[in-house]
Amino acid sequence: MRAIRIEKTGGPEVLQFVDVDTPRAKPGEILVKHTAIGVNFIDTYHRTGLYPLPLPTGLGGEAAGVVEAIGDGVTRFKVGDRVGYCAGGLGSYAEYMALNAERAVALPAGVSDDIAAASLLKGMTARYLLRKTFPVEPHHTIVVHAAAGGVGQIAVQWAAHLGATVIGVVGSDAKAKIARDLGAQHVINSSSEDIAKRVREITNGQGADVVYDSVGKDTFEATLDSLKPLGMFVSFGNASGPAPMLNPQLLSQKGSLFFTRPTLFTYVRTPALLQETADDLFDVITRGVVKVAPPARYALKDAAQAHRDLEGRKTTGSLVLIP
Repeated sequence: MRAIRIEKTGGPEVLQFVDVDTPRAKPGEILVKHTAIGVNFIDTYHRTGLYPLPLPTGLGGEAAGVVEAIGDGVTRFKVGDRVGYCAGGLGSYAEYMALNAERAVALPAGVSDDIAAASLLKGMTARYLLRKTFPVEPHHTIVVHAAAGGVGQIAVQWAAHLGATVIGVVGSDAKAKIARDLGAQHVINSSSEDIAKRVREITNGQGADVVYDSVGKDTFEATLDSLKPLGMFVSFGNASGPAPMLNPQLLSQKGSLFFTRPTLFTYVRTPALLQETADDLFDVITRGVVKVAPPARYALKDAAQAHRDLEGRKTTGSLVLIP
């Protein structure tokens, strides 16, 4: 089969499109023939070495497709079933993937393969952020950084549906329009406005209950200064680079703030939690509460260009690779 592999860390140029052996489904596993493969910022962290991996390695952890074969002991799926996954291990940048059957979910008829591959990781991330890390209620004011990005677009729609006051932070006027159209009542353009100052103005000096920050280094101080006393700083990404080390005393000085660095894998660590999270996501998608825009499509062999566009912030919404 054809697949993307890296032998060293670095820029997009280290992504190699090569021939490798097609995996086989071991006991407890399913072999999935991919129809669409999700591209996520965490893939760039693996590629650059920010999140180190043993080399050489494949990349990617999200895809949708059809069950091609099942290993001994698998009862949840049969050959021909449509499935998706985003927590089944690395190597989805390939035509096939063998993974533990307990890390896959069945795709409902109302969710296409492209949408599943574009939304599983981002959508389940938005779900745990909004419903588990800081359960959002109608009386809350929340700030969503990268509001026109993959997670941001889903989170803005979902939070607005929950009745919260949503402040979206974006990097351009074009992205500001996207955030507003998705339901953000207030939008801050970080390229021309002071984020924390605008949050204070919007909230009459109070600050936000929670800030969901996937940007990292560039927005760290602004996020701290955007929170009300006892507010929560949810740091869940490093799009601009790793956030600086945090002195706990700073949380005290800023108003007895809470700080957390969650990851999806903790929230879907059992099959039951994974299915519950996916079911919630599929429910809001099929009911039209959350609309996932058709993703930008790249051929698998063009994964390097997809990474360039993602890191260059030339995209909105999601990207998928097509084998």
